[in-house]
Order: sequence, then C-alpha cells, then structure tokens
Amino acid sequence: MKKINIAISSCLAGNQVRYDGGHKRSKYCLDVMSDWFEYLPICPEMGVGMPTPRPPIRLVNQGDKITVKMVDDPSVDFTQELSGYAKAILPKIRDVSGYIVIRNSPSCGMERVKVYHENGNPSNISSSGIYTGELMRLRPELPIEEEGRLQDPKLRENFINRVFAYNEWQNSVLKSPSIKVLIDFHSRYKYLIMAHSYKAYKELGQLVANDGSKSLPKVIADYEMLLMTSLKKVASSKNHTNTLYHIFGYLKKDLSTEAKQEVINVIEQYRKGIVTLIVPITLLNHYMKQFGSDYINNQAYLNPHPIELGLRNYL
Repeated sequence: MKKINIAISSCLAGNQVRYDGGHKRSKYCLDVMSDWFEYLPICPEMGVGMPTPRPPIRLVNQGDKITVKMVDDPSVDFTQELSGYAKAILPKIRDVSGYIVIRNSPSCGMERVKVYHENGNPSNISSSGIYTGELMRLRPELPIEEEGRLQDPKLRENFINRVFAYNEWQNSVLKSPSIKVLIDFHSRYKYLIMAHSYKAYKELGQLVANDGSKSLPKVIADYEMLLMTSLKKVASSKNHTNTLYHIFGYLKKDLSTEAKQEVINVIEQYRKGIVTLIVPITLLNHYMKQFGSDYINNQAYLNPHPIELGLRNYL
C-alpha cells in the first residue's frame, strides 16, 4: 500500500526547531502511524526566518484582532509573516491528505491557545495559532488535528477516518472528475457519512442526484466541503448503531434465524457499551464475505482504515 502524504509540525517529527532549540517528537506519529503515512515536516516559525533557539512568542489580544508578538519585546510582531506563510505553503501541501500540528503553539496550535493582554496578563479567551488558523481558513476541507488530541480514541479514529476518506477523494474524484466517479465515491462512502451525520447523508445524496442546475465543478466543490465538514463531527454510538442496523438489513434474507439473532445481540451489546465497535463490525464483515453483494462489501464504513491501527477497539 502506498503511504498517504500528510503534513506535520516539524518539531513533532523530531526536528530541533522549537524556540528552546528542542523538539516534541511524537512516538505515536512516528512509531505507529508511519507505516501508513509519509510525513512532510513544516515549521512556520523557521519558515519566516526565525532562528532556533529564539525568543518565545505569544498571542496578544488587541481588541479587534489577535496578533502574535515576541514576549520580551512586544514591538516585534510576526502576525503578517505567519499568516503570509500559510498562503505561501499552499502549493507545497496541495496533495497532502491531512495535517498534524503541535498544541498550545501561538503559530501552530489548532485551538485553545492562550491569549494575553497587551500588558502581558493572561486574558480569558483562547484562539488558534496564527499560521494554523489561516491555514484552516484557506483549506477548510483539509483534515487538521493536534497531536495531543490524538490521545483521545474517538478523536484519533475520527482524524484518521478523514485522512483516508480525503485521500481517496483526491485520488478518485479530484483526479478524474466526472459524475460517474462522484456517484461511485458516494455509493462507497454513504454509510460512513451516515454514521457521522444523517442530515449530511441525505443532503449529499441530493447533491449527487443533481438536476442539472449546478455545473459539475460546483457540485464537486459543494460535495467536498459538506463531506469533510460532516466527517469532522465525531460519530456517536447512537449513529453507529443506526448504521450497523442499516448494513445488517442487506443480510436479513440470507441469514438463519440464529445468525440474525446473533448479529442483533452483538449490535445491542455495542449500543449498551458492553463491547467495542470492532465486535459488531467483525461479525458483519464475516457474514458479508459469505452473503454480501459487491455494493455492500465495498462500503468504506466496514473498513475505513487499516485494521492494524486498532482504532475501533476503543469505540
């Protein structure tokens, strides 16, 4: 399997680019996920010419805007440089399928970065880092996550789901745009979408069934945005249960009474929190191999990412 290209904060890749001359090497990213991901390390602070080691910077609330300034000399402002670097980096990350950033960074943090008053006192607000905030504005469809949040099983599975889905979107619909390719993609991903948002599942279906009022580029652009926005929402156990029953519906004609009851029991055990998601998924995959059609066997929901990652063992 060809590795998926994703960007990563350079310090997380083990590079000594931090303000103190150190790094924040991520064992999970480099020792676990590296079998599937090819990393593109980026440090926006180094990218705008800041040395390492260097004086620290922080976010400053100036009333109508959030800026990033040097802690020891607030007259030194890097806001324009860092937001400009986000624009400049776009061609380099055009083909990446995700981005992992370092938390609490005034340049790279995704959310909840501490903001200070101009007098140096902490404010009661937080924000995204200047670089990552601008990047999310420019590329809202791109899966972005903080390394620290990957310790949460649900957020970890959600991010990797989005990366694999977006990579397939890039390599199918964006590479060979046509209504047939779009329909094929939607047919494969409809139940994964349902698990994240039933509303988006309905809306995306309507979008694919275009009445001709929208051009193909417009349909694709709208689909991409709604797809990635809906997948960003963490799938609830209630939605998973609903999706599992929908998929089970394709087996009802072929399974024995005992087998049907076995599947129902396992889905209900998942719904009640007795077993993890991998249990009903494994059972459904077992019966799908025997009785499932090509359509249902091809559903991304059943195998959205390599099973070796063990992501559904905790959901």
